[in-house]
Amino acid sequence: MRRWVLHMDMDAFFASVEQLTRPTVADRAVLVGGLGPRGTVAGASYQARVYGARSAMPMAEARRRCPVAVVLPPRGRVYQAVSRKVFDIVREVSDVVGQVSIDEAFLEPLELTGGSADEVERFAARLRERVRTEVGVPASVGAGSGKQIAKIASGLAKPDGALVVPPDQEHELLTGLPVRKLWGVGPVTESKLHRIGVYSIGELAALHSGDVTSLLGQAHGAELHRLAHGIDDHPVAERAEAKQVSAETTFDVDITEPVRLATEVGGMAEHAHRRLVTSGRAARTVTVKVRDADFTTISRAETFATATSDLGPLSAAARRLVAVAVPPGTPIRLVGVSYSGLATSEQEALFDSPAQQPEPSAAPDEQAPTPTPASLPGPRPWRAGDDVFHPENGHGWVQGAGHGRVTVRFETAATGRGRARTFQDEDPALKPAEPLDSLGW
Repeated sequence: MRRWVLHMDMDAFFASVEQLTRPTVADRAVLVGGLGPRGTVAGASYQARVYGARSAMPMAEARRRCPVAVVLPPRGRVYQAVSRKVFDIVREVSDVVGQVSIDEAFLEPLELTGGSADEVERFAARLRERVRTEVGVPASVGAGSGKQIAKIASGLAKPDGALVVPPDQEHELLTGLPVRKLWGVGPVTESKLHRIGVYSIGELAALHSGDVTSLLGQAHGAELHRLAHGIDDHPVAERAEAKQVSAETTFDVDITEPVRLATEVGGMAEHAHRRLVTSGRAARTVTVKVRDADFTTISRAETFATATSDLGPLSAAARRLVAVAVPPGTPIRLVGVSYSGLATSEQEALFDSPAQQPEPSAAPDEQAPTPTPASLPGPRPWRAGDDVFHPENGHGWVQGAGHGRVTVRFETAATGRGRARTFQDEDPALKPAEPLDSLGW
């Protein structure tokens, strides 16, 4: 019987949730991420992507590319709540579900087994409509004979579309795609394939299997060659929640230059960060692993006081660790970065990272006590994106603050676009609010 696997991916999820709960920005460019000098983009709406802004980009660069964007801090609990509601729907309509992250999952509905492409298209349309009407966020769906085709199809269907690939069209679809589209093809594997003139999946499929395994290794090469031919029998199943996310790479030639090593570690920190953000979690501990030319492996770790999903402090910690762990001139063949101590929410610390904390005075008895947010003088430091509550106006969010004033837009996903009002910073009626109230559920 013909197997149908679907992949559902919520479009620009973090930004879409912000546009849902803050109707005023529903059709505007939105950037979600760290607001500080080392902030990183966790999500960008499609309106912002038109300008070249994207996830994992430094926020400063994204704002330069898209100066009209509304920049908002991430609200992990809100994204988790929306995700749960979406996947409750998914599990209602499909017997077999494998949730991959906070915003995507594979489905293998038994009712579609042996069905036609038209039946799958109607199923995908009904699913997308339920997610749109019952939750309020857009989703793209792809379908094919296996997980890889389904995922490729959902990517091609974006934004807010569906693409069903019948079995007799899968070869045509795969042939012209770049090899990077295959699972398991990262920068190192891609570089190796490019060196032998293989740029497309079709060119990889045309190689003899022995040549592929000689280049990439028996297990990895054989798997990629099968996928290039459209052979994919990976089962759809729930995954156990990972206790850490990581990324590592092995160099073709050992590196010895400290600057190059720091750059490579920064790249691995960014790759791991993408997986961290996609999983909807934050991390407390950064671990760096290096392996030298003698195959000696060294690991160093640093733990923050609170969990964070901001790439700036995570990457800075990784670079500090490798500088301490590796004596200058040591030939290194492998580096890796992992994040652990994972949490589904984060608390903003007073300082972004240990490197950004103020230097202590030369004389210990001259050091002043570290201020806490409650002891800082002056009115409440409202920031753009904060959720607030006012007894007369209800739930709102801060659009801007400064010069002793704060402007709040009072609206939720349930109210539609609301009105803006300006208050004095110290207005006692204006209080911090529960972010989940912005959903209006």
